[in-house]
Amino acid sequence: MSHVDSGQVPEDGNTTSPIWAGEGPTDKRPTARPAVPASTHASVERVSLLSLLRHPRYRPLARRLLVAVVAGVVVGFLLLSWRAGVTAAVLAAIADVVVRARSHSTVPAWRRASVAERRTEAQLKGLERRGYRTLHARAIPDSEAQIDHLVVGPTGVYAVDSEKWDKRLPVRAMSHRKLFLGPFSQKARLDEALWEAERASQLIGEALGREIVIIPSLAIYGPAVPWRVLNVRGVDVFDGGHVRKWITKRERSLTDAEIERIYEIAERVLPARYPEPSAQDTSARPSRNTQRVSSER
Repeated sequence: MSHVDSGQVPEDGNTTSPIWAGEGPTDKRPTARPAVPASTHASVERVSLLSLLRHPRYRPLARRLLVAVVAGVVVGFLLLSWRAGVTAAVLAAIADVVVRARSHSTVPAWRRASVAERRTEAQLKGLERRGYRTLHARAIPDSEAQIDHLVVGPTGVYAVDSEKWDKRLPVRAMSHRKLFLGPFSQKARLDEALWEAERASQLIGEALGREIVIIPSLAIYGPAVPWRVLNVRGVDVFDGGHVRKWITKRERSLTDAEIERIYEIAERVLPARYPEPSAQDTSARPSRNTQRVSSER
């Protein structure tokens, strides 16, 4: 009970009730709580994990998660060991990453030229984090020729043509001047690869204002190649599985700025063999069932 209610005077002589201390007369006090000002911040919609996994960008992650969970549950149940289940889940996720990296291509399926090109492209992806830039399926202007892969990086500029040959026939060379697949001479293919690199070098050099050397090569898939790298008629020939090592074994010759500049010029002067379709002709794009787009050289 307060001193106001009892009529007693406190010892300090203060007769003001502590309830209203420091406030004005009763009739001047506000009768209602002031309105809270509206927030100036936009409302943030909560995003659930399920909605993220349904997004097209994250579908591979959702599939990988599903594969890992299924593998882990099955192995863990069969072996009655949660450790084995976790190990199986991790291995399944890694396997899914490897399979997708080797099967997925930045070139849409209906435009792909060969299985060999896709295998080379999968290897070249691993060079991106090391400062290499790659252009795929670039046409030589005013001709039917095409550079399958143009690689620009710290060790230089490379033109790689991917070849899928009959694995039943032997590959052999004579005096660094002749290349054979079984009884068939590959002189025309070597001359084509050399001309493509020389023409691309000329076009890029003119735009850059200085000479650029592009090293031509044939990456062969299918038959066994009885050497690591052999230069035949000015073209490096090797097993397709060694393309990454062939590029990175050389000494650094280009700066980061030079790499970016050469890449930009090459992208401009060497048009894409399969340009992106416009919005108008997207619906008219031929399907894989109606157009043959694969070429086994």
